[in-house]
Amino acid sequence: MNMAAIIQTKNLTKIYGGKVKALDNLNIEIEEGEVYGLLGPNGAGKTTTINLLVTRISPTSGTAIVNGYDIVKQSLEVRKSIGVVPQDLTTDEDLSGYENLKMVSRFYDVPNAEAEERIHKLLRMVNLEDVKNRLVRQYSGGMRKRLELIAGLVHDPKILFLDEPTLGLDVTTRTQMWKYVREIQEKLDVTIILTSHYLEEVDALANRISIIDHGKVLATGTSDELKSNLKGDIIIVAMKTDEDAATIMKYPGAIEAKENGPKTVRLKVQNSDEELPKLIRFVSDNSLSVTRLTVQKPSLDDVFLEYTGKEIREEEPADMRQTMMNMRRLRR
Repeated sequence: MNMAAIIQTKNLTKIYGGKVKALDNLNIEIEEGEVYGLLGPNGAGKTTTINLLVTRISPTSGTAIVNGYDIVKQSLEVRKSIGVVPQDLTTDEDLSGYENLKMVSRFYDVPNAEAEERIHKLLRMVNLEDVKNRLVRQYSGGMRKRLELIAGLVHDPKILFLDEPTLGLDVTTRTQMWKYVREIQEKLDVTIILTSHYLEEVDALANRISIIDHGKVLATGTSDELKSNLKGDIIIVAMKTDEDAATIMKYPGAIEAKENGPKTVRLKVQNSDEELPKLIRFVSDNSLSVTRLTVQKPSLDDVFLEYTGKEIREEEPADMRQTMMNMRRLRR
């Protein structure tokens, strides 16, 4: 095993019902102290991967090492090493923020003095100390998400799984949450595995990203590395009619052309500066009507589309609530 890797999967495979291969010999390495983004469309195997790593389910074959422990042979030690923050809210609305964290510390048998010190430190880190005695039902959405975030850290895990940590928050509150995630990663030196449908969130937070589909990793690298691998620019052309859109799809200077919504075409070209005059001439020669033309340098959205052939969209909520409750029942 790579000594720098805190998580390493070894031909990790999961087959449901003897037929559906959700994960197909997955091999990934996650380095200690990094924020690792895991992206994939519906049914890609992303949720299965997480559920295997947190030992909620068992692999059909292969295994993984998490913080030095085998997920099959040493599942209890794995669970003690990790924290899970599911996308569903799990804190009790009828308790205060402090009482919720105290309850979590008891689930993990954290000694009282140690729990008190850690709880107050975590509350300060996410600016909740002033409202620690307020009932959670009186918290705003952002405050509630911050409480959920630190609830996964009360037992001092080495690894934190964040499943859609800002789902449902407005853009401003979401951006504030990113600040807290970065601070937690830096100050607590915790390894974070992040799944999110907000590609800008993964782009902003993750040191490295893996794109997974059909149970296999299609690409891994930093955001900049993944974008640079595309080698091309994107021109989005919105047309007046469906017929115009069908014609622009045949533009000969495009490396590829795809539909990008109603009457809209996404053209990938080698160099947009060189290609734009030629595209405009093509539009004129064919008497086409363009309503909007936008040039884009490759984004993480383009990377995702390139590798999966799909645009990322909202998945069914992952069933992580039970994972959290199962983990809280554990005793040392």
